[in-house]
Amino acid sequence: MSVNITAPVEFLFVYGTLRLGTDHPLANRLQRGADYLGPAVTQGQLYLISHYPGLVRAKTPTDRVSGDLFRLRPGSNLLDLLDKFEECGRGFPEPTEYQRRPAQVTLSGGDNFTAWLYWYNWPVKRLSRIASGDFLSVQARFPH
Repeated sequence: MSVNITAPVEFLFVYGTLRLGTDHPLANRLQRGADYLGPAVTQGQLYLISHYPGLVRAKTPTDRVSGDLFRLRPGSNLLDLLDKFEECGRGFPEPTEYQRRPAQVTLSGGDNFTAWLYWYNWPVKRLSRIASGDFLSVQARFPH
């Protein structure tokens, strides 16, 4: 079965410090205010920015980034909270480090969703790529 939700986007894909298994306070808030649907992947490349990663568009069709998919609960206001955390959207000077935009995400079982993602918006030329596409595989080496 394949599901494709177009609007309004009620799903969120996280790939960094907000994933399950991290100790970030906002990750805990996300888990309380959204329903975890499972591990998922999206097309893209992952770069290490500092103690956190940034997702950019895929260069090849095989570029994949691992993360977690959540269904946002009505009235949770999580997107407003996350926009402030990522310092993007209304009220933040352009160009912001991240931009929230929808993209296709595939759950491990094969179902497809359109989900919100926070895309890295600055140059990555001097940054290290996380070749595995999985931030959790390198996170322990970069404590915050």
